[in-house]
Amino acid sequence: MKAKDLFFKTMPFCWAKLLLGIATVLVSAVLFAVIIGISSLFGGEGTWIGVLIWLGATGIVRFFIMHYAGYMVKAGHVAILATAVTEGRIPDNQVKAAKQMVGERFLTSNVYFAIDKLVSGAVKQLQGIVGRAGGLLGAVPGVDVVVKAAQLFIDISLGYVDECCLGYTFVKKDQGAFKSAADGVVIYAQNWKPLLKSAAKTTLIVILSLVLVTAVSFALIGGLFTLFNWNMLAAFILAALVAFAVKFAFIDSWILCKTITVYMGLAQTTEITFDLYGKLCGLSSKFKDLFEKGRAEGGPQPAYASAGTGYQNGGYTQTKAPEARPVFCGSCGAKNDPGTNFCGSCGAKV
Repeated sequence: MKAKDLFFKTMPFCWAKLLLGIATVLVSAVLFAVIIGISSLFGGEGTWIGVLIWLGATGIVRFFIMHYAGYMVKAGHVAILATAVTEGRIPDNQVKAAKQMVGERFLTSNVYFAIDKLVSGAVKQLQGIVGRAGGLLGAVPGVDVVVKAAQLFIDISLGYVDECCLGYTFVKKDQGAFKSAADGVVIYAQNWKPLLKSAAKTTLIVILSLVLVTAVSFALIGGLFTLFNWNMLAAFILAALVAFAVKFAFIDSWILCKTITVYMGLAQTTEITFDLYGKLCGLSSKFKDLFEKGRAEGGPQPAYASAGTGYQNGGYTQTKAPEARPVFCGSCGAKNDPGTNFCGSCGAKV
């Protein structure tokens, strides 16, 4: 299923995200009217103090709305997109299906937040390696500017990869959520070049769209604030909130659809390199934590994910993968070659 089809067929999630963004703006506007109204009674200095208090209050409101209410919408959208790419279909009642999928996969919101934080942290740490490597060229005049620009470009381009890694947990339902998320990060590490190439095409869209929406919002809100002689800094901040609400609802969703389409396509054909788990644990403390939590989950563990891992001299080591073992049929007990899906004796699925 193409990204364009995914975007329009999962529009209910875009509208839900927009409602969350509008709720943030409305609450922020009410807080502005109340706080600035009270602080203006104390003169010019009181107004500026009121603006600072309003900024803090707005940040708290946005955090709670997006963190607690937004997590279900974000996770549900990712769940539907990931399964749609791999299975080629979208449930009739996608909102209900998404709620059920998220509930079954993560059980509680705390589990989702923990995995989301670890995955996001691991991806950022791995992306940061590029920045540190570029820092070695800092002695060359002008290169530091290029390096910083390149790092910013990579951050924007791959800013949606962590959601793709979370999407992989809905595809690999035969193992724990932490384990599947760790596998998802490894898949990203093996395919970062094609992912970056694909994401780079949409980076400019993000920047230009955000600038355009902010400019239009500021023109409208700024005109209203000028009419009532209100603080123009507050007008710009409200305009930025509106722009980010639109970005969160539509721009981010569009790019997520494009990125997850490429990612899931690569995930289905990627043969994970055995030694990457050990290497990534050495490069990223967040990934190491994620991987250890995955190992602690128990249950089915693919051979490549549990191959000879251990600690040695305080470091993380990785040995070669174990040899493939024959598969025994659960119905007739016949011995089959490694990787066999159906028994060669009775035909039953193994």
